[in-house]
Amino acid sequence: MFVDLNNGFCYPQMGAGTFPLKGYSLLKAMYYAYKNGCISFDTSPAYGNERWIGIGVKVLKLLGAKRIYVTTKLSNSAQRSGDVRGEFNSSLKRLGVTYIDLYLMHWPNPETYVEAWLEMEKIYKEGHAGAIGVCNFHEHHLDKILEVATVVPAVNQVELHPLLTQKKLREYCAEKGIYIQSYSPVARMDKKLIDNEALLSIADKYGKSVPQIILKWNIQSGLMVIPKSASGVRIKENFSLEGFSLTDVELNTIDSLNVNYRVRHDPDNADFSKL
Repeated sequence: MFVDLNNGFCYPQMGAGTFPLKGYSLLKAMYYAYKNGCISFDTSPAYGNERWIGIGVKVLKLLGAKRIYVTTKLSNSAQRSGDVRGEFNSSLKRLGVTYIDLYLMHWPNPETYVEAWLEMEKIYKEGHAGAIGVCNFHEHHLDKILEVATVVPAVNQVELHPLLTQKKLREYCAEKGIYIQSYSPVARMDKKLIDNEALLSIADKYGKSVPQIILKWNIQSGLMVIPKSASGVRIKENFSLEGFSLTDVELNTIDSLNVNYRVRHDPDNADFSKL
């Protein structure tokens, strides 16, 4: 299943997160994901696994994959140094490619994110990326970019799960034509989420797991989503969402579980020197 980004680029609605996987465990996870229909993988220089992602993509193509999509990101350190172009080229080298499908700014480093975006626009306009976007941006961060941007971000990748539904941000991005992509969609298997009675009840009704219900909620809500797992069993489960649909009542019930609970950093209160 694909979504049409605001520049007309078609991108898989569901992909695989890869942090903090490296080495053989990452290659194995990529193989399991591909065998279960996944053709999109998310990485970042901050994860230290771009080289392994590049190896994994080559292996999958040897196994018959016709098209694999890769998302990587502009790091905070590169933002601070101002070397956006150098960081992009380093990612190309580590991945062993000449083009990035989706290039995102990892965090809105307060002093540098607007200038960094303008540099990313140049990379995109030169044809080196299929689309560009951001991660962990609140509405006010996007407002500042849109004041000067000539390219509207295609994607905003944020922490999003039923305990952090980001409803206002979702509405804002929908108005601007920006796709929301959910990371940590099962809140790192936090018991507050996985043991939630409402989710357990819905999962029992369909004979599915709570993570499957949450991922289906993402898909039916029109969100992109990138679950991460190193387990072959879990990966197969994550990409086995056919054969059932949640009702509007169930979708609303899951939306109502929001308590603004985060398992990652709030972009307005993060120590960017450590990210």
